[in-house]
Amino acid sequence: MRIIFMGTPEFAVASLDALVNEGFTIVAVITAPDKPAGRGMQLQQSAVKKYAVEKNIPVLQPEKLKDPAFIAQLEALKADLQIVVAFRMLPEIVWNMPPLGTINVHGSLLPHYRGAAPINWAVINGEKETGVTTFKLTHEIDTGNILLQDRFTIGDDETAGEVHDRMKDIGAKLLVKTVYGLEAGILKEQPQTGLIEEKDIKHAPKIFTETCKINWNEPTDHIYNLIRGLSPYPGALTTLDGKILKIFSSKKILRSTSDIPGTVHTDGKTYLRFSCSDGYIEVLNMQLEGKKRMQIEDFLRGYRQA
Repeated sequence: MRIIFMGTPEFAVASLDALVNEGFTIVAVITAPDKPAGRGMQLQQSAVKKYAVEKNIPVLQPEKLKDPAFIAQLEALKADLQIVVAFRMLPEIVWNMPPLGTINVHGSLLPHYRGAAPINWAVINGEKETGVTTFKLTHEIDTGNILLQDRFTIGDDETAGEVHDRMKDIGAKLLVKTVYGLEAGILKEQPQTGLIEEKDIKHAPKIFTETCKINWNEPTDHIYNLIRGLSPYPGALTTLDGKILKIFSSKKILRSTSDIPGTVHTDGKTYLRFSCSDGYIEVLNMQLEGKKRMQIEDFLRGYRQA
């Protein structure tokens, strides 16, 4: 079976590596164009491109997925199947090209958490369980027929980053199982329609700056989940002495308080706390505007409360 793999970040590398290690024929990798980054603004290759180059897999990096020259290149590859892991939206002329169609690895138990940030939103919403879904691409994003799913628990204190790191390996194994099933013709597609009432489906839209802002009027649990759901990136936001403060890890202290929500408490040595509606959030790892990321004890050594 001839396979084209499409992906860009580190998350996708685990899936590509699993396919290569199983001996599947990857005829090409499609990934994002090199982009300038860092202080010197040097062109940087995507994680998927770096891996493909190491393995001598041909790489295509189209600026536009509807470019006739790119479409001609795809057709010439005569792929039986295309696989998408953490890539951009595909036009129908691309996803509908191979005889077996195009399958996607999505970081949730579809139909829940369709969208760009399923891991973040599952943690933000305090879910105790999430999973990975392989499904067939179709017109509407993340709505195609389900092929296979695998579920796993989310720890009470796990961050989105920690869930991501476990999920990329779980997703890779599920993808290999899916490809074998498609090759053998034994998988039954399951439509998402009717699995859950539309009004009850939870969504995972893109994370914007507004999403990251902490509302100290909310309960401690909600704020704690927001912080771990946005860690390590992009980080939950508040202000300290008029500067933007990113909080990456914290602990919650449930205690009745008459403080105005958002009031700061510190002993200047070991703790910095913000009051919430039903207790406190104690900052453990943070980054103040203009400073590097650090543990709270390191930050407090040079901090004087305004």
